[in-house]
Amino acid sequence: MKLIWTIVVAAVSLTVIAAPARAQGVGVRAGASTDPDQFYAGVHFETGELAERLRFRPNVEVGVGSDVKLVALNFEFTYRLPPTAPRLPRALSMWHLYVGGGPALNIFRFPNDTRSEGGFNGLIGLAHANGLFAEAKVGALKSPSFKFAVGYTFH
Repeated sequence: MKLIWTIVVAAVSLTVIAAPARAQGVGVRAGASTDPDQFYAGVHFETGELAERLRFRPNVEVGVGSDVKLVALNFEFTYRLPPTAPRLPRALSMWHLYVGGGPALNIFRFPNDTRSEGGFNGLIGLAHANGLFAEAKVGALKSPSFKFAVGYTFH
């Protein structure tokens, strides 16, 4: 377990150092998942653009419910979709749609057992320029089947 945390801290530290400071952000999220049925909360770090519209957003989510505690270490990338309409009203132009995904390390803690399993998440979200967002994830392998969260990124 100590090795896992060392790898996560090293990866996030390298990401923080490599990304331009003006576009980075730290954020919080909370939501619900199915399979297992849980409420969860988490934190994330968002880098600046690695390529046009592409960002790295690793996050940690802790879920409780269904007689299991789940710690999900998600190594996700997001891609901001370009606007489709050339002239949007100002209220709408402040929002953008994004898609993404990435691998996950899921640590399940049952009353008498703990095990780690690999997974993968695909996601779609809607974010406001001020940092507010809503996001849905679909999981594969050993990730929760579906997650929905709202959150905020501090830029």
